[in-house]
Amino acid sequence: MANLFLLAHLQEVRDDMSTTDERPLFYWQRYVAGGARFASSAGADLAALRRGVGRLPGSVPAMWPFYTQINSDGRTTARYAAEHAALTLFAIHQQSQATSMHRPGIGLGTAVLRLRQHGQRRGGGPAPATGPAAPDWSKESPVDRRFNSAATASDVTELVLHLRGLVTQLRGIAQPLDYTMLFDDLRRWDFPEGAARARRRWGMQYFTRNGQTNDKDEDTATDPTQPTDEESL
Repeated sequence: MANLFLLAHLQEVRDDMSTTDERPLFYWQRYVAGGARFASSAGADLAALRRGVGRLPGSVPAMWPFYTQINSDGRTTARYAAEHAALTLFAIHQQSQATSMHRPGIGLGTAVLRLRQHGQRRGGGPAPATGPAAPDWSKESPVDRRFNSAATASDVTELVLHLRGLVTQLRGIAQPLDYTMLFDDLRRWDFPEGAARARRRWGMQYFTRNGQTNDKDEDTATDPTQPTDEESL
């Protein structure tokens, strides 16, 4: 097992040393957020990606053109599996949306916090003069329970199942999130330290009192002292 972690770590370091120019863009990065309209012609792409929901990576031929982490010998690496999951989640999130639901810098915890605040306003909570409503932590929200279920998932398969429900709700309020950050969390989830880091970051984002947070912290960077991926699952 130690040798597997070492091999995975060395492969991860090689991958992370690659320049951005050498890496193909993820599908969700082709439509930069910030008000940019999402191409109406992408509807067929999104339909193809949604066919992969609940399916194994590589098992849906229609998805093959959209992978960037695929390999010629058919190994299901953690990166490949994470990209597959992120593509299907993005396709659910982007359905019927005019602007991109990928927004660099918005962590999952921040996005779900805004979902909670939206529900709080609909439930008759106090409306702020400007900006989002301050979270009312005196009352439990159904969003709290759903987010907790995702954050305590024992493996990435369970995590993705809970995330499907959350991104469907985020779609309902047109709230984007950073899918590249989510991809990184997914690929590390089955490593104890990777899951712990994601949980800490999500929790800090979610429980920020004023709804504003710096989503990019040291946990988003690759830690060269920790194994971050398996060479093959």
